[in-house]
Amino acid sequence: MGPVAASTADHMDAIYRTQRHIYDLTRKYYLLGRDRLIAGLRPPPKGTILEVGCGTGRNLIAAARAWPQARFHGFDISRAMLETASASVRRAGLSSRVLLAQGDATGFDPVPMFGRKNFDRIFFSYTLSMIPGWREAISAAIDVLAPGGAIHIVDFGQQERLPRWWRTMLFAWLGRFSVRPRADLRITLATLAEDRGLVLDFKPLHRGYAWSAVLRRPKGR
Repeated sequence: MGPVAASTADHMDAIYRTQRHIYDLTRKYYLLGRDRLIAGLRPPPKGTILEVGCGTGRNLIAAARAWPQARFHGFDISRAMLETASASVRRAGLSSRVLLAQGDATGFDPVPMFGRKNFDRIFFSYTLSMIPGWREAISAAIDVLAPGGAIHIVDFGQQERLPRWWRTMLFAWLGRFSVRPRADLRITLATLAEDRGLVLDFKPLHRGYAWSAVLRRPKGR
């Protein structure tokens, strides 16, 4: 990793060095839509799945159990989170099906990380709101998406159908953890879809509390 990525890794480690131990217990109440994303992956037989920003490994473990014929890969920029993820995957008995690595979402090469050039499914679960170069992260994922593959995204929305006081309170609290919901996520995805020959499906969830999106690549491309 370059100096910028190393600085980001240190920042994430500082935030989650302690929180990682209670992360899954506390986040399950407000990271809405994660299990919906996992249920919608529907990988092909013996398909390959990559999570960008795998954190504690919670999603990878749930997805590996939901899709037992698929093989899973995940990376995170935080060394502290990867320590927790590795231990969790090992306890779940999934070390043979879930591979982990450290990497920068804004520019990664899956060949040295995992020995693969592309993936059938790639997903971002509440990570784009934490990645400073989030647009570059989506573009990097498109670069390694297999023909006929799909990128699944769920993250905080703009709370557009919820009270203004709720949005103000939530965004202030999220800011304490360097989480910044992306107001132009839909526009960015639509532009990328048009430029890269993909098909976009975008849905607000829970009155705009969360946004869900899928970018699909046609089989022949």
